[in-house]
Order: sequence, then C-alpha cells, then structure tokens
Amino acid sequence: MLSNTESYLATIAAPQALEAVFQMAVAHNLAFAAWRLPNQEEFFACVSAAPVAVPEEFHLESAPAGFIMHPFTVTEENKPYFLEADLLFQGNFRENHLRFLSSSEKAVSGNFFGKLQEALQQPDAPATWHSAAEPVFTASKSVYEELVQNGIDFLKKGNAEKVVPSRCAQVALSPHFRPVTGFFNLLKQYPHAFVSLVSAPETGTWLGASPEILVVKDKKNIFRTMALAGTQKLAAGLSPADAIWRQKEIEEQSMVVRYVISCFKKIRLREYVETGPRTVAAGNLLHLRSDFCVPLNEEEFPNLTSRMLHLLHPTSAVCGQPKEAALDFLNAHENYNRRYYSGYLGPVNVQHETAVYVNLRCLELRENSAILYAGAGVTVDSDPTKEWQETELKMQTVSAALQLNTPLDDTATGY
Repeated sequence: MLSNTESYLATIAAPQALEAVFQMAVAHNLAFAAWRLPNQEEFFACVSAAPVAVPEEFHLESAPAGFIMHPFTVTEENKPYFLEADLLFQGNFRENHLRFLSSSEKAVSGNFFGKLQEALQQPDAPATWHSAAEPVFTASKSVYEELVQNGIDFLKKGNAEKVVPSRCAQVALSPHFRPVTGFFNLLKQYPHAFVSLVSAPETGTWLGASPEILVVKDKKNIFRTMALAGTQKLAAGLSPADAIWRQKEIEEQSMVVRYVISCFKKIRLREYVETGPRTVAAGNLLHLRSDFCVPLNEEEFPNLTSRMLHLLHPTSAVCGQPKEAALDFLNAHENYNRRYYSGYLGPVNVQHETAVYVNLRCLELRENSAILYAGAGVTVDSDPTKEWQETELKMQTVSAALQLNTPLDDTATGY
C-alpha cells in the first residue's frame, strides 16, 4: 500500500497532497508539522504518532529526526513537546510536488497510508484541525498602552533595561479557511522567513512566518544565532538600505547583541564571528540584525547547539533584559497566557540539520477564529502609542497573507 500511495502522491499537486496528509493526521489524532527554511524551495512535513514531553535538559544532538515545539514559559498547561518524524515528507514549492521521504521504527500504522489515498481523492472535504480550549484574553488599545507605561515606569526605577510586553487579538476565520492553504500563502508571501504549520492535540494549531533564528546547526557543521530587534515599517518605494533608525531602536538591538555575547561568555566560548548590525526586511517590516556563527569543534563544544538554546531562551528580544527582572514584570503585569507565542519551534536533525526559530509573527487557530500575537520592546524612551502601532504592524505580517481582517470584538485589534 505504501508504494501505491507514493506513486499516487507524485500525481497530485503539492497543496492537495499536503492537505490530505494534514487531514489524515488530524482525523487519527496524530501530530503534524510542516515547515520551510528561509530562501529554500523545498519544504518538509512530518507526522508523529505520539509527541513526547521534552525534559528540561533536552539534547538536540542526540534526538531522532523530528520537530520541537516549546512554549514561552513551561507550565502544567503549556509543556514543550518533541514530534518525532514517524513519517517524513519532502515537497518542492516551485515544482509543486510532495513525496514520501522516510519512516521511523515507530511509524504510524499502515492504515494511515490506506486511508490517505481516499483523502487524496476528496480534496473538498471539510477542513479540521487540533484546537485548544484555553480562554482568550485580548487587550484594548488603552489597556495595552497602560501596560507599556507600567513597563516604562518599571524601567525608570532602575529595575531593568528593557521589557517586552505583548498582547493577543482574536479575529474570525472564513467558513472556508484551510490551514494548509494558509501555509502555502505564507510560503508565497514570505520567502525569507521560516514558515511553519504545527497541529497537535497537545499544542493546538499554529501558523507563522518567523524572521528570527534562535539556534541553527547546519549541514556544514556551523552553529548560527542572531540578534534581531528594532522595528519600523518598510516604506513604499524604498529599500532596507534607505532605513534611518532612532537611538531607541539602535540601543534596543545592541542589548540583544550583548545578551548573545554574554551567553557565549557563560560557556567560555571566545571564537565566534559577528557580523552586523544591518537592516533586514521581514514582510512589511524592517529590523536591525546581527549574525553570529561558530565553526563547531566536536571535541570542545559537542553540545553547543543545545547549551546555547537553553541559555538564550527567552531572549531579550521577546522578554527583556536582564531576563529574571523582565520575566518578573511580565508575570505580574501581562495578564494573559502567551502559550507557544515567543517560545521556539523547528526541525531537529532532519537531513543533518537543526533549525530552531523564535515563534514570532504567528497565530493560533481555534475552532472558528485565529488568535494573533505580537509584542514590542520597551525602553525608557518608548512611547505607548507607538508601541501599540508596532504590535499592529507585526500582527499584519501573518493576517494579511491569510486575509484575516474581521475582528470578533472592536476592542481586540485596530484592523
């Protein structure tokens, strides 16, 4: 049956084939992840029979091929999960195909493939997805601006250098919305982003187009991370090279640079290459970005990727600086559950590469709605109204590509 399905997959367009795999995974209460690395034509998808809760000291280097999904803060309700690639698929966006790549020793039942052929022949069947039941607490413009002002007052007292308050907004979904269609829309709109679709009973369903690397170990055995901060809108007719940055954004990005370097110092890593900062585009936004790379010496730093992952998260770009003080402020004042927003996600040991990204520019799908998430870096020089506007722009990155623009209540968002 497997060989027949493989042959049949080759005759189906990639969106239809991936839709069938996605719907079969959801129907069998399995976990699904699809992703595309920046500037690549190939995308991958995996189906996992039994996602496992990730231990505190999870070692990426020894994990099987799969996908990690980690929340901003680990709680009893929000746990980190590893989705082992029991079935792995590879597609090509330009050539418009999807093919079966491999299966693990714990591959899901062969019945999955038998029913997959039926699903492939029913492309118009109603779409379903895993959905969480967590209550949604949205913030009005005035409430969020008050949160930002509280952050500014907190910083002026010398408690921290930066905090990153966030919020969410709830928008209605079209009756005909399909997550896989949304995934392909994001592939088209954001070729330079890490695009992902994750759906699991344990996490719910998430779509995103993240611009921010947390840790990468590539096929050439090079470790990479970045410092990304500062935000402004990309003006029509201009290029990133034309951007002019305020002192507030320059200092905000330099804080993230110092944070990355401080993590290197903690493990006594001195040999690294730093480039930047430079202005980069992420959808309709511009950011300041510095890159760091380390050629891995297996004898000196055999677990560098895992060690840096645990040290970096949550970065000052999504939490603040210093980390402990910023987290205390957010826990006391943010008043909502970020869940997997500003956590991290990505493929682990898939075709000899691990690429973990911060879960930004993302949304969570509920039964009939989408929850959009965004935050803004706050320093003593911040303006609450401008920070609200920044979160609006960030939410538009994903919502515009998915044509999500109908608010469920007029206090949730300014669309």
